[in-house]
Amino acid sequence: MASPPECRRQVKRGRNLIFLKDVASLGLTAFGGPQAHVAMMLRLLVDKRRYLTAPELLELMALCQILPGPSSTQTITAIGFRLGGPNLAYLTLLVWMLPAVCIMTVAGLSVSYLDKELVMRLVQYVQPVAVGFVAYSAYTIARKVIHTKTAVGLLVLSALLVYAVQVPWLMPILLLAGGLITTFRYRKMPRQEKQPMQIEWANFVLWLGVLIGAAVLGQYTQLLPVRLFENFYRNGSLVFGGGQVLAPLLYTEFVEFKGYLTSEEFLSGLGLVQALPGPNFSFAAYIGALAMRGEGSGLSGQLLGALVGAAGIFMPGTLLIFFLIRFWDQLKRFRVVKASLEGINAVSAGFVWAATFLLYHPLPDTTVNLGLIGATFLLLLWDRVPAYIIVGVALAAGLVV
Repeated sequence: MASPPECRRQVKRGRNLIFLKDVASLGLTAFGGPQAHVAMMLRLLVDKRRYLTAPELLELMALCQILPGPSSTQTITAIGFRLGGPNLAYLTLLVWMLPAVCIMTVAGLSVSYLDKELVMRLVQYVQPVAVGFVAYSAYTIARKVIHTKTAVGLLVLSALLVYAVQVPWLMPILLLAGGLITTFRYRKMPRQEKQPMQIEWANFVLWLGVLIGAAVLGQYTQLLPVRLFENFYRNGSLVFGGGQVLAPLLYTEFVEFKGYLTSEEFLSGLGLVQALPGPNFSFAAYIGALAMRGEGSGLSGQLLGALVGAAGIFMPGTLLIFFLIRFWDQLKRFRVVKASLEGINAVSAGFVWAATFLLYHPLPDTTVNLGLIGATFLLLLWDRVPAYIIVGVALAAGLVV
């Protein structure tokens, strides 16, 4: 008979495996970009599995939106860190990004043979379904975290500003401003025993060291794989706002300035990654594969390019969230910080409401699209149909029609 510590380890190991299976499910079905990703995380990881609460998910979202990098990837990696420490977090990152990275790598190897019209037909009904997911997320989050008139005001104001002024630097500013507004209520918060802050600087130093080291090594060796890694790592370290903001930066650097791929190839890959589940930052694997095709190293060289592209774009955001998440719980013990969470959560909820309308805006205003959004919302409220079934039916309909 196993000892109590061994039983606890087995239970934890089993729970971690279930969590990774859930992450794999999200990686294969989470269409629609970061906002839709969070909507599906809310439904599966919060409402169904109860790995964390809705306010805790919003806190992690807010932290990741303040940092550069892929916000949905950082959020799900931080959840893995909370549940099982660094090892589970690294596995979470790998399982989450692998499907999209593999598909974009294959696309980079076979870009000349892709049927762009077929891809767009295949996902024509997935896009309104993704909007339905975001609408459900906006409704559910607001119901769980909005409890005061101040929070309502912050939600409405942040949603209107994000919808009207679509610039990436606005979101971190609104998060900080929302937190500052509710900070003044700190006296209503219960006092907690204060402990000395213990900040582990290793991941921050590693992030900075890799940033500088890759630049120096690339300049010294002039090896294309090293320079590609530096290019993607630098972009991943400096971009706020997700894949939509990353795309123009990559276009300027890799198409206009360096000429690694043509404008048509870039736009084909950008269209494809928008149609895939999982993180939009997987676009880097596609560019890396195409950038290496002229090096005379064949298939292995292009695979190396895809690998360094994916590693370079995902690594900085991962190192930074690992740095911050380690002392976030200590920071929350201060009443000022705890009071600020009401404003931060309200502003985060406003972002999701704005995303609902921003994602709907490019879609044709047809009865079919409106019906799909409404049907998806109602099915999610009913909570009897898994998300992958909804997405699968939408894909099948696009293929048939």
